[in-house]
Amino acid sequence: MSLLTEQIIESLRDKAIPEKAAFLPKFFKAFPGGYGEGDQFLGVTVPEQRKIAKACFRDISLDEVSELLQNPFHEVRLTALMILVYLYKQLKSEADHHELVEFYLHHLDWVNNWDLVDTSSHAILGHYYWKKDKSLFYHLAGSHDLWRQRVAMISSYFWIKKGDFADALALAEILKNHPHDLMHKAVGWMLREIGNRDFDTEFQFLKTHYQTMPRTALRYAIEKFPEELRQDFLKGKI
Repeated sequence: MSLLTEQIIESLRDKAIPEKAAFLPKFFKAFPGGYGEGDQFLGVTVPEQRKIAKACFRDISLDEVSELLQNPFHEVRLTALMILVYLYKQLKSEADHHELVEFYLHHLDWVNNWDLVDTSSHAILGHYYWKKDKSLFYHLAGSHDLWRQRVAMISSYFWIKKGDFADALALAEILKNHPHDLMHKAVGWMLREIGNRDFDTEFQFLKTHYQTMPRTALRYAIEKFPEELRQDFLKGKI
């Protein structure tokens, strides 16, 4: 382990809050049978992790990021992904972006909880693949791995922010009846983000699919609808 990697981990340990470390395994379902089973927590707040990531990302190598990403502690992996996003944003060339994207994909096994996915996938994969072939995301959506499927859905957030909805809608249709509520929330969230930018596009999608969508996905999707319309969807009156 490099000196910088050790310093980053030590900085995180210094910011650890015991009460938070006790709470987070419940929040991230790290108990036996939970989606985060086996994960470990230091108890560091996200703002503190972001400060550490900002302070060191210019001096770190990808080998060192790899060491952090394979750490058993959740906050170390999340800090590593924050560093990776900062690194990606400062790169200028297509070749450098491609190298970092390949690095990210090679380490997907450690992007293994919803906050890790949500912090990184749209900023890296979403950005890189915006105007490229998106077959990767359909492959991830069909992988039967919860976190890779969430990567596929949340990566579309970048395209949605650019007003490009086609693949987000296609992925939402594929994943809307996923058995896990974390995917229901992801699908509903992305549909809501589409509606924030183009209400009619979201409305037409929901009009077609809402009766077969899980309730959680629907509630997330219609959260910002006028109350009367929201109730009509919930009562099946559309």
